[in-house]
Amino acid sequence: MRKGIDSLCGVVRSELEKNPLSGDLFIFINHRKTQIKLLHWQGDGFAVFYKRLERGTYEFTVAENRHESKIISSHELLSILEGVELKRAKKRHRYSQNIVEK
Repeated sequence: MRKGIDSLCGVVRSELEKNPLSGDLFIFINHRKTQIKLLHWQGDGFAVFYKRLERGTYEFTVAENRHESKIISSHELLSILEGVELKRAKKRHRYSQNIVEK
């Protein structure tokens, strides 16, 4: 977790083969799952969020291959940051409209 913005951008480009300027949010968690960094391009510069837990760990299942990315929703990210156990959480069924392009 010693990497700064430029090094994290290098990881995104070289290991994930993604563009850090895409506007996607990139999540980095240490091996002990006690520290998290979020990297996000905001159009005019990078923003980094860093949090170190004093107690407990983050629940985050990584992709099978360390060099693969995993897509999560904003709700899942907020749950991870709040300490919610995603495996036990049950999402109630909601209506969702399927948008069809013409």
